[in-house]
Amino acid sequence: MFEKVLIANRGEVALRIHRACREMGIKTVAVHSEADANAMHVRLADEAVCIGPARSSDSYLNKSAIISAATITGVDAIHPGYGFLSEDADFAEMVEEHGIAFIGPKPEQIRMMGDKLKAREFAIQCGLPIVPGSEALEDVEAAKKWALQIGYPVIIKAKAGGGGKGMKIAHNEQEIETAYMMARAEAKASFSSDEVYMEKYLQHPRHIEVQVLADSYGNVVHLGERDCSIQRQNQKVIEETPSPALNQKQRQEIGEIARKAVKQIGYVSAGTLEFLFEDGEFYFLEMNTRLQVEHPITEAVSGVDIVREQLRIADGAKLGYTQDDIVFQGCAIECRINAEDPETFVPNAGKITEWHAPGGLGVRVDSEIYSGYRIPPFYDSMIAKLIVHGRTRNGVLMRLHRALEEFVIDGVKTTIPLHQKIIAQPEYIDGLYDIHWLEDTIRNLK
Repeated sequence: MFEKVLIANRGEVALRIHRACREMGIKTVAVHSEADANAMHVRLADEAVCIGPARSSDSYLNKSAIISAATITGVDAIHPGYGFLSEDADFAEMVEEHGIAFIGPKPEQIRMMGDKLKAREFAIQCGLPIVPGSEALEDVEAAKKWALQIGYPVIIKAKAGGGGKGMKIAHNEQEIETAYMMARAEAKASFSSDEVYMEKYLQHPRHIEVQVLADSYGNVVHLGERDCSIQRQNQKVIEETPSPALNQKQRQEIGEIARKAVKQIGYVSAGTLEFLFEDGEFYFLEMNTRLQVEHPITEAVSGVDIVREQLRIADGAKLGYTQDDIVFQGCAIECRINAEDPETFVPNAGKITEWHAPGGLGVRVDSEIYSGYRIPPFYDSMIAKLIVHGRTRNGVLMRLHRALEEFVIDGVKTTIPLHQKIIAQPEYIDGLYDIHWLEDTIRNLK
């Protein structure tokens, strides 16, 4: 097993990776910006290297600085976490060229799935159901022609996109030009590429994703599905597993479809296939070739430590179990806690004056926040994840109510009040929501 791993990330995911490494007897190296010198993962790591100023482009996205830190500290591998460089194929290649293991899939697999049109081709080759869509759109006229062929409403997406960026909806021909230009501009700003394509816009879908693990020997398992339909501006807010929208037959069907597709392309590492689900039908959306923010709820119901498995697979180990060995138990829900005004959603960085995380049976908090810590204003506003697990969904909801009431974060505003309102809504309690539900009802939450 690896002796030393560099964690090329920050925040709660960096701490999550550190913990997995330490439980496996692996030493860790934390890289950090000047703004994160007092971060918990930096304080706990065996070694720490400052790689630049606060701006991400000068630190966490600085590939040369990270490779230099890895070389100087003599690490065996680099774990990219999620976000930042986790799906950067060029970075993965750089890591391997320096004789260091990249804890993730091969660069060519990252590159293929990072190109949304190539990912659609992969889906077609593997027999995955896909949303009707276009090839790359060269200009507005091409967009208009494809929209007529596909049928309104349509959504224009960044070819190199992700995270809800570079996506614009057009309900008719009058909106298509504006949507096309805005999607291209946002794509260029977010991904340095203004290439876009078009898909049919589904009206009331659920967002269902399937977690997979695959080793270098052709062994592949899925760890069930997650329902990530509670979203705001295409950003996930609450996730749960299993999905209340699926029956057992549909659950087994989509899990096996995902497992076979991943096996067909020879994928290695952890990955997630995302689907839209509407009127009993699944439509492939994309594949994320990295650890997901919401992985803890899958760990809760499957009993599999996904980060540990990433490390083992990258070191050449076999999974050591088959699909039949995976037994799902109960239900789990995750709330993403952001340092934001719960009504305006304006980020609210600042000093934490009091911190008390909830506990008890079936309650997990992933965060590196502590009393006295100052949240820097330069990064994503998510500061904690509350994960609750139990035997039944109703039991989990009761436990989640209690855990949110017990959660104390003073000094900054957080989205805890928003979560309390969401899980009290009859539609959420009954599992009757889609990806538009939160934005449609957010102003009326009581």
